[in-house]
Amino acid sequence: VYPLSQHIGAPAVCLVKKGDHVLAGQKIAEAGGFVSAPVFASVSGTVKAIEPRHVATGDLVNSIIIENDGEMKETDFHGVEDVASLSKEQIIEKVKEAGVVGMGGAGFPTHVKLSPKEPDKIEFIIANCAECEPLLRLHRQLLEKYAKEIIDTFHMIGETVGAKEVIIGIKKAYTATIEAVKAVMGQYPEVRLGLLDEVYPAGDEVVLIYETTGKVVRPGGLPIESGVAVFNVETVYNVYRALNEKTPVEDKLVSVVAEVEHPITVRVPIGTPLEEVVALAGGVTTKDAVYFVGGPMMGNTQYTTQAASTKGTSGILCLSEEKARIPEPTACLRCGRCTEVCPAFLQPLYISANSLKGDFDRAEEHRALDCIECGSCSFICPARRPLVESIRNAKRQIQAKRRKAQAEAKAKAAK
Repeated sequence: VYPLSQHIGAPAVCLVKKGDHVLAGQKIAEAGGFVSAPVFASVSGTVKAIEPRHVATGDLVNSIIIENDGEMKETDFHGVEDVASLSKEQIIEKVKEAGVVGMGGAGFPTHVKLSPKEPDKIEFIIANCAECEPLLRLHRQLLEKYAKEIIDTFHMIGETVGAKEVIIGIKKAYTATIEAVKAVMGQYPEVRLGLLDEVYPAGDEVVLIYETTGKVVRPGGLPIESGVAVFNVETVYNVYRALNEKTPVEDKLVSVVAEVEHPITVRVPIGTPLEEVVALAGGVTTKDAVYFVGGPMMGNTQYTTQAASTKGTSGILCLSEEKARIPEPTACLRCGRCTEVCPAFLQPLYISANSLKGDFDRAEEHRALDCIECGSCSFICPARRPLVESIRNAKRQIQAKRRKAQAEAKAKAAK
């Protein structure tokens, strides 16, 4: 199952129809705009339907459903023979053609990040190897195994965007990964390690930027305004594969953890149902397991194990129903712990209170949109208030209201 929106921006535009036979690596949907990315088939087979399907966030997204023929017949992806000969524009175009997006978060199309409006402003680029969630480990494993490929490619990205300094953001506890990086980074004087403490959420973009460069991203602002661009480690690896192995983004690394037979990181074809991914870890070890896509802090509960893995699926957490059950909340104690732990310096109790009573304007005044949804407030709350859930709802309502206002203004202007 291939959702047409696996990234921030415009959904991809379908290129196939029901009954078509496709090959692995074939483009089945093209970018629907500049801020968009194409989608590629990860198996060969027949297009059975094009219809809305639920994704990990619970949203219904128009999707292409392909029946796998089991033959894995591949098409040729047009790569290049000599990467060193490519111009900046050609590199960006190849990255765009391969459908590379941010593989650890919102799925921001990488070619857009490589094409800033004011490229002279970029001072730093950072590779995020802090692991966004507890229990997940795919980024450090990837960097240990492909350190040379990733460092070489990240150096090239630095040259492409004109960065003065290239930083590998990694936690001090990942000693094996640090050694692997040190072994290959010596040939690039502009590359340095940005060592981080073992704290959560060190993998958040804004926190990572401050800890490694000392720069502060203003609330609601973009890293580029502070002269920084951040790239996920797997994203960098996919840039390498697009340029050197002539491979588009058709598979995904996923950490399968918690109550499974063999916690493991696996590479699966994009579109694989979550249940089949978990089977590669030996299956669950608990009755009535609940699946979370993501990790224990920010993961989304799944109502079906048949939801598709996408470009943004970094982890699947399996828990027993008892452990996954949300405790019954009690009244807010006004203890202030949620404010103390918030990395965005918000007051979650006030945003949540206004969200729960439907006053989304007041929630916006309390900077609901600046919430990074890390879950620290809900985790620390002694009253077990549904803080992050209610704040997430407030953000959706505020954004929906803004989109509606923009659409009405556009329609009025057209008249």
